[in-house]
Amino acid sequence: MRSRAFLWVAFLVVHIALSWLCLTAPGLPLGDVTLVYKPWVGQALNEQFVVGIDTGWVYPLLALIPMLGASIAGFEAFGVTWLVMVTILNAIAFAVLIRGGRRRRRAAWWWIAALACLGPIALARIDAVTVPLAVVATLMALHRPAVAGAVLAVATWMKVWPAAVIASLVIALRTRWRIVMAGVAVTIAVVGGALALGSGWNVLSFLTEQTDRGLQIEAPLSMVYLWQAAFGAPGYFIYYDREILTFQVTGTDVDVVIALATPLLAAAVLAVALLGVRAVRSGAATASVLPHLTLALVSALIVFNKVGSPQFMVWLFVPVIAGLVVRGGDFFVPAVMVLCMCALTQVVYPYLYSLLLETWIPMVIVLTVRNIGTLVVFGWAVYALWRDGRLTRDAVEALHA
Repeated sequence: MRSRAFLWVAFLVVHIALSWLCLTAPGLPLGDVTLVYKPWVGQALNEQFVVGIDTGWVYPLLALIPMLGASIAGFEAFGVTWLVMVTILNAIAFAVLIRGGRRRRRAAWWWIAALACLGPIALARIDAVTVPLAVVATLMALHRPAVAGAVLAVATWMKVWPAAVIASLVIALRTRWRIVMAGVAVTIAVVGGALALGSGWNVLSFLTEQTDRGLQIEAPLSMVYLWQAAFGAPGYFIYYDREILTFQVTGTDVDVVIALATPLLAAAVLAVALLGVRAVRSGAATASVLPHLTLALVSALIVFNKVGSPQFMVWLFVPVIAGLVVRGGDFFVPAVMVLCMCALTQVVYPYLYSLLLETWIPMVIVLTVRNIGTLVVFGWAVYALWRDGRLTRDAVEALHA
């Protein structure tokens, strides 16, 4: 009880501190919430013009639900209400996490540390709503697969990345059909409801809205172009895309890289999934395959993505928490790496982001080291997943020798 009390105190202190930074820190860390989400909600409530229904949208349709929830106390308190809502969701997931033994408490301490290292951005985007949903779903997947599948489907209809968690559960667990059917049911309900409201193809617009976008400056795929811009190479520079509302890089053959990025991402995810299938079919234990596979899939979505937003680091919270709960100390390396990556991300955003836009070399170095960290985590997870299948197969061959 004393240990849990300390955990809750630390949880509240970190969330209060991060909320205060969201509201007061330089760089406007809560900007997307108050300057982007809030106008979308205003359109929906006052002008009866709903993104995802009446027009295409970059987010899946259910992302509008937490945004609408942030308006419940009035538009003047939109930002504060958002922070309270995310804190409550995190608290629910945190309560589920610490119901257990020492490994769960250590994972809880890690989560608190990760939030502190990442800084205000950990609460200030739609991704922050999906993380507690994915944490709860992952923890209950073994005993309540249908509920886990439904919760993850809801999260995926807010931001696509939890689909990687669904994929890992479907590959690793024998109860995969319960997960699939629950996810399909949620999807039918969302799409059917949207069509009934007259959305047409807009309900699926999030799948195509970002296909043609450029390379965001923070993405690992953008590093060559960012360094060229930093050294003043002709034709390489940073620009602001007013449609996507983000800073991107351009240069020689950038259109080729943009065109190849999505197929490369799909190929990487497929390759990781096949490694997971290989491990499962060779008889590897679920306790080994599931956290390694989840980490590999989620990190692949970051490494091979044209977008590299700072909040993407919160995606890694879910596989690392699962790994610490299931594998304990075996997950020490990625756990430490993700903490370091979160801290480097906070250095870049929000406080010193303007220096990155000016391609100040020390800031480009910080971002480069952070992105190398994502590659290391991805490589560690892929190698661990390969060993899951290889070691099991070696053991079987030894038994029949």
